[in-house]
Amino acid sequence: QQLFADSYRNHPFIHVPDVVTGLSTARVLTTDLAEGVRFDVMEGWDQAQRDLAAEAIYRFVFRSLYRLRAFNGDPHPGNYLFQPDGRVTFLDFGLIKHFTEPEIGVFGDMIQAMVIEGDTARYRRIIEQIGLLKPGAPVSDQQVHEYFSHFYEFVMHDEVVTITPQWSTDAVSRYFDPSGPYGPVIKAANLPASFVIIQRINLGLMAILGDLHATGNFRGIAEELWPWVDGPPASPMGEAEAAWLASRSR
Repeated sequence: QQLFADSYRNHPFIHVPDVVTGLSTARVLTTDLAEGVRFDVMEGWDQAQRDLAAEAIYRFVFRSLYRLRAFNGDPHPGNYLFQPDGRVTFLDFGLIKHFTEPEIGVFGDMIQAMVIEGDTARYRRIIEQIGLLKPGAPVSDQQVHEYFSHFYEFVMHDEVVTITPQWSTDAVSRYFDPSGPYGPVIKAANLPASFVIIQRINLGLMAILGDLHATGNFRGIAEELWPWVDGPPASPMGEAEAAWLASRSR
């Protein structure tokens, strides 16, 4: 938790409480007091406020993943406190995955192939090399594309999209329903160890964003956070984050 608190100190809308080490033990964790409303209250706010909260969560997850190379692997509504205008406090860092630079590089190669280049054959070669799909599995490149592209759908194009509960439900069925239309791919797929936590992003985070009907240009935001693109701010929150990053480099 202190790693994340230090990494996001003075951030304009992401807050992680500091650990009070003098009052903590092996069995008791004491942190600074955090204030805010719970997820069910925030769900009653207007859509503009929900969109800001969703963007803050999205930015926290993927900035942590791609820039800090660490991810809080328990994305669920009980781990957030909300204040107006997008300020979110993140709690419960009991399940953290640290990624190596080569692992992040693979994630980048997959995005480059599927999203930026639209090269399904290259994407397939990558996921076969890492063990996500059995080499030579009796499924076509088209089936591979139809199955895996869903998880990139909201960043596929530079446009405003809405993540819906139905989208999130479809993501779950693609993972776990071998009797459905994607059964042959599911049966040929495997989950490498480094992808177990990433799966929690797809199932946990996207369920939250779906519940919020989160709306935004997620491709633009993603390009800010992808190290291999390092794009310009895509929203007012991106501009605030860029100013914060600039202040940290001084």
